[in-house]
Formats: sequence, C-alpha cells, structure tokens
Amino acid sequence: MKRATPGALFVNAPAPSAPARIAGVDEAGRGPLAGPVAVAAVVFDPARPRINGLDDSKQLNAERRDVLYARIVERALAWHVVLMTPADVDRLNIFQATMLGMRLALEGVAHVAEHARIDGNRVPKALPCSAEALVGGDALDRSIMAASIVAKVTRDRYMLDLHARHPQYGFDQHKGYGTPAHLDALRRHGPCPEHRRSFAPVREALGQVVVVPAPEALLI
Repeated sequence: MKRATPGALFVNAPAPSAPARIAGVDEAGRGPLAGPVAVAAVVFDPARPRINGLDDSKQLNAERRDVLYARIVERALAWHVVLMTPADVDRLNIFQATMLGMRLALEGVAHVAEHARIDGNRVPKALPCSAEALVGGDALDRSIMAASIVAKVTRDRYMLDLHARHPQYGFDQHKGYGTPAHLDALRRHGPCPEHRRSFAPVREALGQVVVVPAPEALLI
C-alpha cells in the first residue's frame, strides 16, 4: 500500500480562497487502552492577531499546553470538543469512532467555519462544510495545531479525574496508554469501566474474545 507523504492533501471539496475562517480538526487518544478519544475543532478569526507559540501538542510540555489552551479558548472565534467514550470505541471501532467524533466536533463550529482542515489522510463523511485532510497537519496548520492542543489538554484533564476514581491504574502518569506499569496494573486489578474492551490487552485481562467491527464495516 502506498503511504501518504507529510503535507499531502486529500480534498473532498474545493478550498475557499484565503483569508477564510478555517476549522482545524484533530484528535488525542486513539492509541490508549482506556479513556475517551478527544476530538476538537477550532476556528480562528483571520482578521485577529495570531497566537504565538502554537505547535503540535506532542512537541509541547504540559505546562506550555495549558498556557496555550487558555489563549486558544479565549481568542478563538469558535471551538468545540467531543469525547468519544470507550463504549463508542468498542461499538464502532477506533477508526469509525474517531471519524464520527471529527464530524460532531466540526458540527459544533459549523456556524462560523467556511472550510475545514483535518489532520490525517481521511475526510469523514457528511460534514457540514467543505473539507480537506492534511497529513502531518498538526505540524503545518495553525488551526489544526490549536485543535491538537485543545484535544490533548481536554483528554489529559479527563484522565486526571479518572485517576482520582481509579488510582490503582496510574492514569495520572500514562494517561491510559499501554505502558508496562499500566499493563501490570491491568493484569493485577482487571479492567475498570473506562477500559476499551475491544483492545487486545484489555480482552486478555478479561479472558474474553471480542469481535471488533472492521474499519470499513460501518459507514459514518
């Protein structure tokens, strides 16, 4: 299979001529064994000054992300975050849950967005505006960078709250990713309600076989 190169565009409708109100869309938390997938959409007013220091959320430390998060939600023309729960992931599969989350996040800013840029190589179906997918967009497009930060901060805060309810798993440290410490806790304590039953390590901890829908099995 040919892999898309960073910066490649996958367009389902013509992009508007600049300047335009672009909705950046990105997610955080596709890979973890527990917790939601957070999907954010952010629209900036092209007439307002830019926020300095935006970057891919993975390139920023937690303190810097918190500072930028506050600036983004204060100065954005519109922003919206959707949390796709572990139950959503198990019911739809991780790909379809993410696609649905992107559509719902974009619907939350559709009243001001003229076009959307989505991090990745797929454009979800039935979007409320024209859209393009941008591979590596969280390092290239400022609106996607902002969405990446908002999604990451929202999800991290959720996982800190989850740690307070289930401290035995160490969610405050690994945020649900399959680290050795998390896998060990999963073996010792079994899964909590926020674990994704469709992910193999969780199924193994349950001693169950779960049939997961194929990525293209559902049309969203």
